[in-house]
Amino acid sequence: MPASITIPISIFEMTVLYAKPEIRLLADRMGAVQELFTAFAPWNPRVDDMEVLTAGKPSEQGIKIKIPNQNASFFFGPTSCTLTKDPVRWSEAARIFDLLDVSLKALSQAAGVTYGRRTSVLSLHLQPTTISFREILRKFMVNDILALDAKLPKAMAIVARWESRRITLDGSAQLANGIFLQTEREFDDLTSFEDLIHITFQDEQELFKLLDVQEVDA
Repeated sequence: MPASITIPISIFEMTVLYAKPEIRLLADRMGAVQELFTAFAPWNPRVDDMEVLTAGKPSEQGIKIKIPNQNASFFFGPTSCTLTKDPVRWSEAARIFDLLDVSLKALSQAAGVTYGRRTSVLSLHLQPTTISFREILRKFMVNDILALDAKLPKAMAIVARWESRRITLDGSAQLANGIFLQTEREFDDLTSFEDLIHITFQDEQELFKLLDVQEVDA
């Protein structure tokens, strides 16, 4: 029977690269901000929910608009934009798609950007309720390593990367009896955003099966 877990922390990020940089967005952002505020009107964003980011490389600078009643934010800069949802529940998949669709259409209309490759990142902190995280991760460790000591390791981590996919399982005790799970995928510009969200959800379900866990109410 799968081990029961709760998920106290869950973050979904969707980053979309522009087909080519829009350098004007380094200086002239107000048209895009106004278009986004108009698009976000059903969710009642406030001017104080806007943050101007000036630190880091030019590609990392831009505007972040928070949408508090959706637990979401939308960032845009000169080379990419990112929708963040925290916490994320897949029962809200349609709402996540609506937020992303509205955001991208408004930015494209205001700044004339076209969209290219996109990356989804799902980050979860899993907290087992009946067993130790070490028991869950133990099966991923080779016997040669386990044989080095009679006791189970205090921390374990597994990272696997493919050409366009990465998975991280980290039991490093940053969260009491917890596992940090992150799945990241890169998609081409032909993948629909609706399909992308569905694939990310499927990745989560497949990893839960691999770990042999199931979510329960906290």
